[in-house]
Amino acid sequence: MTEAEEINGTEVEDDEQDSKQKKSDAKRHDDGAADLERVTDYAEEKEISAANISSAVEQFGNQRNKENELRVAKEKELQKVQVKKEDIELIMNELLVSKSHAEKVLREQSGDVVAALEAIISN
Repeated sequence: MTEAEEINGTEVEDDEQDSKQKKSDAKRHDDGAADLERVTDYAEEKEISAANISSAVEQFGNQRNKENELRVAKEKELQKVQVKKEDIELIMNELLVSKSHAEKVLREQSGDVVAALEAIISN
């Protein structure tokens, strides 16, 4: 009988440990749920107005338009630079780049072949 009591006593202790474990797991779960509620409550309180959104979209549009205008102006300036066909072919043959790339870099360097070669090599 003493053996049975010890076995039963052990079983009782295991049951107590299981119940304690379940309680601590439940408490951790409740703490996590409470933390989640705090975060969710904060996000729900914050509102986004339509005026703010349209203002931000307008700012992005204005910035994009300015960048496009600057790019077009730069391309027009580059088109004014005179370059020789022989210089373009030299750059194409020496560095194995496309004609458009060679012409663009040569125009950016104001027609200076040596500077254009150095610019392509450095990139």
